[in-house]
Amino acid sequence: MDKIKSDELITAVRELAFQYEEKEKRAAELIIANKELVFQNGEKEKRAAELIIANKELVFQNREKEKRAAELIIANEELVFQNDEKEKRAAEFIIANKELVFQNGEKEKRAAELIIANKELAFQNEEKEKRAAELIVANKELAFQNEEKEKRAAELIVANKELVAFNYISSHDLQEPLRKINVFSNIILEKESEHLSDSGKDNLRRIRFAAGRMQQLIEDLLAYSRTNATERKFEKTDLNTILQDVKVDQQEHIEDKHAIVEAPQALCEANVIPFQFRQLMNNLIGNAVKFSIPGIPPHVIITSEIIAGDKHISEKLLPDKAYCHISVKDNGIGFDEKYKDRIFEVFQRLHGTDEYKGTGIGLAIVKKIVDNHNGVITATSELSKGATFDIYIPAG
Repeated sequence: MDKIKSDELITAVRELAFQYEEKEKRAAELIIANKELVFQNGEKEKRAAELIIANKELVFQNREKEKRAAELIIANEELVFQNDEKEKRAAEFIIANKELVFQNGEKEKRAAELIIANKELAFQNEEKEKRAAELIVANKELAFQNEEKEKRAAELIVANKELVAFNYISSHDLQEPLRKINVFSNIILEKESEHLSDSGKDNLRRIRFAAGRMQQLIEDLLAYSRTNATERKFEKTDLNTILQDVKVDQQEHIEDKHAIVEAPQALCEANVIPFQFRQLMNNLIGNAVKFSIPGIPPHVIITSEIIAGDKHISEKLLPDKAYCHISVKDNGIGFDEKYKDRIFEVFQRLHGTDEYKGTGIGLAIVKKIVDNHNGVITATSELSKGATFDIYIPAG
């Protein structure tokens, strides 16, 4: 029993010794572990110190990041603004490009028009050069014509002097022999009539008639030439007064023919050369009474009115000008209208002297007087249905 206990004690001692060794090992390990722990704590402290520094660095970096973030936000906003501006510039650029394309199109059109205009200008320049060449020729022609006109003017001066001389001769030298022929013919017929045969008396009457016609012709020629040469003094004249004067002049002729000469309405005033216009009315009314149908009393109607010019009547009548239109209408023998221009020429007669007396100068004088008034005269007629003479003279 004691042996058993002794064995157990030995076992316990051994166990205790083992445990003690184990404890020493644990203690040694613990010392080592403590040293390791101290080292690790030292490392931890270093790590903690580094961590503090790192945290401070991280805080600083976070603040910097926040600053950068704020700057980035501002930069983004600026970028957004710049992008908006770029889009606006892009839109404006698109519009500008379209405008540029349009302007280029317009420039091309202008260029095409300019080319056409240049061609037109070149053509016009060529035409101008042609006109200039023609003008040079025309100027030479004009210079030549002026020289010719000067020659004609000199000749006209000479002719006028000759006309004055002719008028003097006609008034005196030519008419004096005619007057003597008439005087001596009358003396022979009155004092020697009983000694003359019927044939001789007839011949003397023929001589007197021929001398009378010659004297009338000279007087008409004088009237025609004076119509050209007289000074033209226009006056505002009442045509009614002229008509009354002419009726007094023609009274014997009118009464012999039982003629009616009338103006149904008052005639207008006109700017005329009074004595020439009186001669015109004398000739027209005298012709109207003279060229009457046998057995039918002459009826002469004179009318007047103020009208505007009409190119259909005559190219000389200006549409923007007022004219006094005077019409002299009769119921006489009339004439064939193919002679409507010829009747105004000197010495043009449509009838023989046996039918109607006259020299063929009366209407030529009328035409010349109308020309002196810068007017126009026309004639219309039918055989045996009378004639109408229309006169147009400036009203002012």
